[in-house]
Amino acid sequence: MTNKPTVPEAEILDNKQSWELLRSVSVGRLAVWAQDHPDIFPVNYKADHGTLVFRTGEGSKLHAALSATPVALEADGVDPTSGIAWSVVVKGGAESIKLTQEVLDTVGLLLFPWQAGRKDHFVRIVPTSLTGRRFKVTPPLTWWSPLDDATRAGLE
Repeated sequence: MTNKPTVPEAEILDNKQSWELLRSVSVGRLAVWAQDHPDIFPVNYKADHGTLVFRTGEGSKLHAALSATPVALEADGVDPTSGIAWSVVVKGGAESIKLTQEVLDTVGLLLFPWQAGRKDHFVRIVPTSLTGRRFKVTPPLTWWSPLDDATRAGLE
């Protein structure tokens, strides 16, 4: 018999559930490969016909996103009342939105960045992979790892 606490399984979300959750928030973290290292940027985004769109200014985020290397965007949330959390990750290629009609359609998304400044570039992430999961947040006093026992022993 073991005293290890049981770990509740995360619920794997289907595409519909994942898109619903992506639409429920407007901020995510964009992961890119920038020159010789990974980098992460917070971005305001909107879901648009099975893609994600964000605005940005000239700089390292734009150049890294539009490189040949795929990007990832992760968004998440938690309901403090129920303690249910979720996380959705979109992976795919990013492309600049340049056609006049597409830019006008994107402006119609009412995509407003939190940070002031010129955000003239619209970027669309076209997913090749979408994964989501939902899980119950475990109270901190029930967390367990092998290091927990070593830490307690060192304090005694």
